[in-house]
Amino acid sequence: MSDYKKSLNLPDTSFPMKANLTQREPEMLRWWEENNIYGTMLEASGSRGSFRLHDGPPYANGHLHLGHALNKILKDITIKSRNIQGQQSVYVPGWDCHGLPIELKVEHELGEKKKEMPSYAVRRRCRQYADKFIDIQRKEFKRLGVLGDWDHPYKTMLPEYESATATELANFVEKGNVVRSKKPIYWCCSCQTALAEAEVEYADHKSPSIYVRFPLTDDRLKTVFENADPSRAYVIIWTTTPWTLPSNMAVALHPEFEYSLVEYEGSQYVLATELAESVAKACGWDMDGVKAVGTATGQQLELVKARHPFYDRESPLILGGHVTLDAGTGCVHTAPGHGREDYEVCLQYGIDIYSPLNDRGEYLDSVEFFAGLQVQKANPNVIEKVKEVGNLMGQADITHSYPHCWRCKKPVIFRATTQWFVSMEANELRQKALKAIRNDVEWIPSWGEERIYNMIEQRPDWCISRQRLWGVPILALLCEDCGEAWNDPEWMRDIAARFAKHPTGCDYWYEADMKDIVPEGLKCPKCGGKGMIRHRKTIKVSIPAGIDNGQTISLRAQGNAGKNGGPAGDLLIVVSVRPHEIFRREGTSVLCEAPITFTQAVLGAELEIPTIDGKVKYTIPEGTQSGTTFRLKGKGIPGLNGRGRGDQYVTVYIETPRNLNREQKEALKKFSESLGEKNYEEHKSFFGKFKL
Repeated sequence: MSDYKKSLNLPDTSFPMKANLTQREPEMLRWWEENNIYGTMLEASGSRGSFRLHDGPPYANGHLHLGHALNKILKDITIKSRNIQGQQSVYVPGWDCHGLPIELKVEHELGEKKKEMPSYAVRRRCRQYADKFIDIQRKEFKRLGVLGDWDHPYKTMLPEYESATATELANFVEKGNVVRSKKPIYWCCSCQTALAEAEVEYADHKSPSIYVRFPLTDDRLKTVFENADPSRAYVIIWTTTPWTLPSNMAVALHPEFEYSLVEYEGSQYVLATELAESVAKACGWDMDGVKAVGTATGQQLELVKARHPFYDRESPLILGGHVTLDAGTGCVHTAPGHGREDYEVCLQYGIDIYSPLNDRGEYLDSVEFFAGLQVQKANPNVIEKVKEVGNLMGQADITHSYPHCWRCKKPVIFRATTQWFVSMEANELRQKALKAIRNDVEWIPSWGEERIYNMIEQRPDWCISRQRLWGVPILALLCEDCGEAWNDPEWMRDIAARFAKHPTGCDYWYEADMKDIVPEGLKCPKCGGKGMIRHRKTIKVSIPAGIDNGQTISLRAQGNAGKNGGPAGDLLIVVSVRPHEIFRREGTSVLCEAPITFTQAVLGAELEIPTIDGKVKYTIPEGTQSGTTFRLKGKGIPGLNGRGRGDQYVTVYIETPRNLNREQKEALKKFSESLGEKNYEEHKSFFGKFKL
């Protein structure tokens, strides 16, 4: 056959016929870097002006994913195309280095050691972690072919960046835009920190929906309804958060809505007239048995006193414009420590902002019936208590949109704590922001304008404080006597300037001696106290035998000093029990698993079983099956206050041998054949039941 290839007039080229991208791309990228193609591109452009893109920073935590690639490649196309068009287009990369995910990762790596480390040491580990992934991500972005000033990125943990952040906060304080107050905010019990509105996302969540009656024993009820009988009268509320009932302080009515007093099976109930039928259905009432006793407006019922459904305290009827007739009873369960609207309306009536939870979302020891329970798991307990006292009127489950933490993806709660906020109303900040959105920004695509505008228009005060270490600190001093905060703007700017000079920025705040931070002679502007100094002391604590995870030890008079020279409060120590690599605890019982060999299971054996007191000998009988549990009496956890002792339960499992040689396999095969099926009753029974 003729070689026709030689008769073709093909161009002579060194370009390879195969793409071979896995080798060619790194070579090309290396050539770009060695020859400073990015710098050359900038020098060759500029005839049509300049264009600068400061990157919206990725988070310095983990390797890149497809979203990173899409984001950076689109930006790279923009930069390169504008340079081709004659604009000198500069791309400034950067990284977001602070925040919860990095701190949580470091916490996981440190384990129990974190509790013994000073704050600056933990921050140092966070900084190292961020630096590691900045280097990793930088290499991965370069591998994508993204051109930019990679040697000079901006990083939020640079001293100059942290200093600028702290300085800007001082400017906000000077203008009166920063306030410190106690009010409900989004709280993540898993991350144990406050969240801003923007850090919350919504997802479907299944919640219990219950109708609860509050006794209306106030004789004033008879002045509103002529035929009312306070000895058998109730107001009905509806809630999808039963765990907030221990924090109930009032019941809210709308001043203009009509409310009916109806009678059913010997009891009288106050509820919105418009919702009477739906409430009756939810409570399982026969409408033929419902009798109307009278009507009144919410205004007429103001300050009539109801009683809490299971605590001996009042829950007065108050008025609120937030009450609607969309669902429920028109009578709103009000817990000011766990709801924004509840908080606002209770402030008007001088009602205590009660929120008896710790940072993990557990009820404090002072909460009767539910002390120590985590609120997300407490709903069944609260419902059972309401039922026990005879005040549960109806119950069902609903699926609704519920706020979740954007980091850990777990449900969040509203919790009243003292936090720092940027006021949206002071100095017309909200209106200035809305004006800038409308007039000073070009939005591409255009739909982004309405999205941001609506968010700012409806957004409450911005919660800027977090209960974490890895971030820029809020520069303020707290009075040890009265708790008042002091943060003079000039002093804040001075401290911020020191951040810029410190090798690791605002680590200075955690490393410096307090005498270098607190101005000489500073007194509290509220009470005149001089106790504006942070200090630590070590206290020896006796841990009683049998204490469990989450339980609290109280040390009398070891807390902060009282006001105006009053006695010191108590120090509450919440115990966290570190998991054991072998043992698992259930109450006073200890559980563990023990591997045994096939031979030991068949023939029986004497084992040395580890216990919390040391090893003990235990004989297992021949023919022991995998999964069998044995009891070691009295080898469990001592009861608190010397009340007996639990047992240890040992579950054995047969460890299958691995890496058998040929002789061992043959011996095992002959052994199996000699047994047949007569010694495997369960095996024969199970497989014998299956027939084609």
